[in-house]
Amino acid sequence: MSVIIMILLIGLLILVHELGHLLTALLFKVKVDKFGIGLPIGPTLWEKKVGNITLIVHAFLFGGYVSFPDDDKDSDVPQNSPDRLMNKPVWQRAIIFSAGVIANVICAYVLVLLTAVLWHNMPSGKFDIYVNDIVAPKEASVWQSGMQKGDKIIEVNGSKINSKYGLNLYALYSASYDGKTNEEIVQKNYENLKAINPAFKEDEIIPAGVVVKIPNNISKEGKIILSSNVLNAIELFKPDEIKLSESQIKLRDKIKDKKFVETDGTYTLNDLAFALSDTQRPLNIKVLRNGQEIALKTVYSDKDGLIGITLDRREILIPVTGIKSAFVTSYNYLYNETKSMLIVLKQLFTGKIPLKNMHGVVLITKMGGDIISSEGIFYGILLTAVISMNLAILNILPIPALDGGHLLFLLIEKIQGKPVDEEISNKIMTVFFSLLILLLIFVLFNDIYVLIQPLFVK
Repeated sequence: MSVIIMILLIGLLILVHELGHLLTALLFKVKVDKFGIGLPIGPTLWEKKVGNITLIVHAFLFGGYVSFPDDDKDSDVPQNSPDRLMNKPVWQRAIIFSAGVIANVICAYVLVLLTAVLWHNMPSGKFDIYVNDIVAPKEASVWQSGMQKGDKIIEVNGSKINSKYGLNLYALYSASYDGKTNEEIVQKNYENLKAINPAFKEDEIIPAGVVVKIPNNISKEGKIILSSNVLNAIELFKPDEIKLSESQIKLRDKIKDKKFVETDGTYTLNDLAFALSDTQRPLNIKVLRNGQEIALKTVYSDKDGLIGITLDRREILIPVTGIKSAFVTSYNYLYNETKSMLIVLKQLFTGKIPLKNMHGVVLITKMGGDIISSEGIFYGILLTAVISMNLAILNILPIPALDGGHLLFLLIEKIQGKPVDEEISNKIMTVFFSLLILLLIFVLFNDIYVLIQPLFVK
């Protein structure tokens, strides 16, 4: 039921977007042939003519369109007819093309405002993080750290922890013996090795049976510091690290905590430097207990990036106390969410977020359904508002086949004093529409892969 609710909410956004185009077109007396919900891919679920407009619902629901005589080469509407979109002034066409985006922005704010008024609260995006239980093996460092059930995690490595997954991200990126290390640390350890084992060159295979000394002053991996964007899951953390080879990882495990190692004739001094450089990363955690801040003894994650505790996350809610408060908190919420989306979009275009992390409506629907089931309908409505803003931002991009692409052509028309050649514009639109379909297929594949992957994990 929660997934069905989420599908209906997303369908509402598509309907609102297309109604924006439809109503402004009718306002400026542009003839509309079709109003479609869904993309014309596969069968048609429902079709009915109301007045001069054919209403259509397609099986592939995630999309929509408004079709004009200008889109139909065989249309019986004369080329010079004032009913054609192309014969309207530039400013009117600009309003029609941007109306869907404007409708989505208004819809987003109304949904957030509705939530504020009905719920009397608004999520702050900040969380209090408490230790629910310690479930690590008895040899794990968390048992010696002094951590207790009920402790409130307030700081890790100097960073305030008030995001939902901040502690998890610190633990993940601080995984011990994870098969990666820093090149600078490798160089330092090589120099330390060379200083007490001067007979060997960097890439010389050390003969079997030779005893190599391990330096006392091994350089270890230091603590990491994560930015607020990373802690709030709107930016990926990309440490400057290099991977160890399989043989270097085996060597790492063999020489761990040893002062001497007898070689087997398969590795070099440089391999030893790599093996020594993949170590533990410290997590310096502060907790709040009985109103007192306590700095725990150093905690280390295991190789999977886990420290062995379960958490109780409690979101800090902003109370909505009246009409003015509802309008202000709704604006602030939508502003912050939109700002985060723009940061993510920028990283996507600059390659900081890989394309494999792009996801679409299938996964969003599944996640939205899960959110409604676990957090309640208000969180589902707020997610819908964020998706509405996302649709507005993506559609306004100056990419042919999107609303922003139409506005770009109108800008060119205004500058050069005449429309872009119809044949050229149609070819450009066709190419970009094809690319858009390919992108949708790619994103759909990503969504399906994420959803079915757990089925194949033992």
